[in-house]
Amino acid sequence: MKRIKQYKKLFNVEGAIDLKDLKKTYRGLVKEWHPDKFQDEDKKATAEVKSTEIIDGYHFLVSIAPETKESNLDAYKTTITDFQVADWHHKSMLLEVTFTDGNSYEYFGVSKILFGKFINAKSMNNFGKRNIFNKFTYRKSMKASELV
Repeated sequence: MKRIKQYKKLFNVEGAIDLKDLKKTYRGLVKEWHPDKFQDEDKKATAEVKSTEIIDGYHFLVSIAPETKESNLDAYKTTITDFQVADWHHKSMLLEVTFTDGNSYEYFGVSKILFGKFINAKSMNNFGKRNIFNKFTYRKSMKASELV
């Protein structure tokens, strides 16, 4: 959740993410912070860090935008319905779940208590469908083709 707030603040996004507005803001920030604009080495180094943050933030916000999630909804539903949980990692309110089809999703805001219930559930898939997969902000973190 901290990462989402940080990037939304960077791009001046309030509420839902609109891809058209996000792209416009992204282009403006990239022009403003492009390292080639600066002659001074310290400012150039600062601009390189800032431009990397801008690029990362843009890709992250695009991945959790409602339009992106809507366009990938059928594939997501297939993954959480037809495939089993193969692996999981939890760190600081972020749960990453890898399914047997090779797709991985990150779920933001999952508490340690809920994670404990998830891994101790009789069926992690059923518990996840009821309590995590459709209730938390998520994004696809890895494609099946990247695992091969």
